[in-house]
Amino acid sequence: MPASKTASVALAASIALLAACTTLPKEVEPLAGSSWRLVEIQSMDDSQGTARPSNRDRYTVEFNPDGTAYMQLDCNRGRAPWKAERTGDDQGTLEFGNIASTMAMCPPESLGEKLGQQLGFVRSWVIRDGQLNMSLMADGGIIVWERTSSK
Repeated sequence: MPASKTASVALAASIALLAACTTLPKEVEPLAGSSWRLVEIQSMDDSQGTARPSNRDRYTVEFNPDGTAYMQLDCNRGRAPWKAERTGDDQGTLEFGNIASTMAMCPPESLGEKLGQQLGFVRSWVIRDGQLNMSLMADGGIIVWERTSSK
């Protein structure tokens, strides 16, 4: 093979490899572009039990395709980067980066602070019976959500 042809093939292969490495991963469906409302926070610690919000609309998470999640944490709003990877049908890994949040004083019965803390420990997700279940690291609990919008 002539040197110029070999160089062209090598260049084409390098460009293809570079494009593959720099291409953003495919959006993780069904998370990207979806919004969810809190149903409950299930603790694996018997002393804490299950916490349910009195108004589900005050606790939401929206997964934007750009990798940013927006949250309503009762009387506060939050924002964090998120990344997920599908590991099977309707399940995968999920992590939130540091959550930037407003710091208003919510009522004593609010779940906003607890939810904001728990989201930092999320490590996986599964959709079961139409609900998004986020599992916390070390079997610490499960945060259960229901869809608020269609994509």
